[in-house]
Amino acid sequence: MADAGIYPVKVDGDLDPGLRRWVWLVKWILAIPHYVVLFFLWIAFAVLTIVVFFAILITGRYPEPIFRFNVGVLRWSWRVRYYAYSALGTDRYPPFTIAERGNYPARFEVDYPERLSRGLVLVKWWLLALPHYVVVSIFVGSGPYLLYLGYPWRDGGEPDGAGTYYNWSLIYVLVLFAAVVLLFAGFYPRGIFDFVLGMNRWRLRVSAYAALMTDHYPPFRLDPGGADPARRGPPREGPPDAGTMPYVPT
Repeated sequence: MADAGIYPVKVDGDLDPGLRRWVWLVKWILAIPHYVVLFFLWIAFAVLTIVVFFAILITGRYPEPIFRFNVGVLRWSWRVRYYAYSALGTDRYPPFTIAERGNYPARFEVDYPERLSRGLVLVKWWLLALPHYVVVSIFVGSGPYLLYLGYPWRDGGEPDGAGTYYNWSLIYVLVLFAAVVLLFAGFYPRGIFDFVLGMNRWRLRVSAYAALMTDHYPPFRLDPGGADPARRGPPREGPPDAGTMPYVPT
């Protein structure tokens, strides 16, 4: 198991200090163009992951062009979820690209693996990842997590008869509470943000592992906060600042 501080999947989110009180009420409409594009991107993602399965099984390698594309789909999905109801962490509209945009508040990276185990590819995405699916299903709601990995609108839940979506997942409940505080008090509770980012980070690590992007088993730990543990560095010498706790990798 890889230590979280060096885990090859890195998830970041910078909380926008200028969040407007009411914009979250209409983000589900504003994000529709992204959902349309992502619908087709995720079809391609699924087909290419099947191709990758056989490529790894035969050659022990993840074809790099497909890797860049599939990471980009997860990256795009994370931006949309971060903008919308997985975090509501920014009012900046997500860019229409699978490429990394370092100036956007939500960022996602996966280190390219030079070699992957041919044996693990047979079991890691369903058997080995099963304990994580159980935990992550609590974060994102009921249903088999493997079916939606990181698909953005699943945070809204399962379709009802009217075609709308609902899902009282832990992430959704906490983000809704933060949205109500934002609406009436004008700020996003930092503690909720850090916890929500930790749940999203866990989910995306499992998504990358299930999508065969790494052989490193995801750490069975929630790492809260907007900055990925890989970017926080070692703990500082001396006492911490008042009101803060240093990050201590385990």
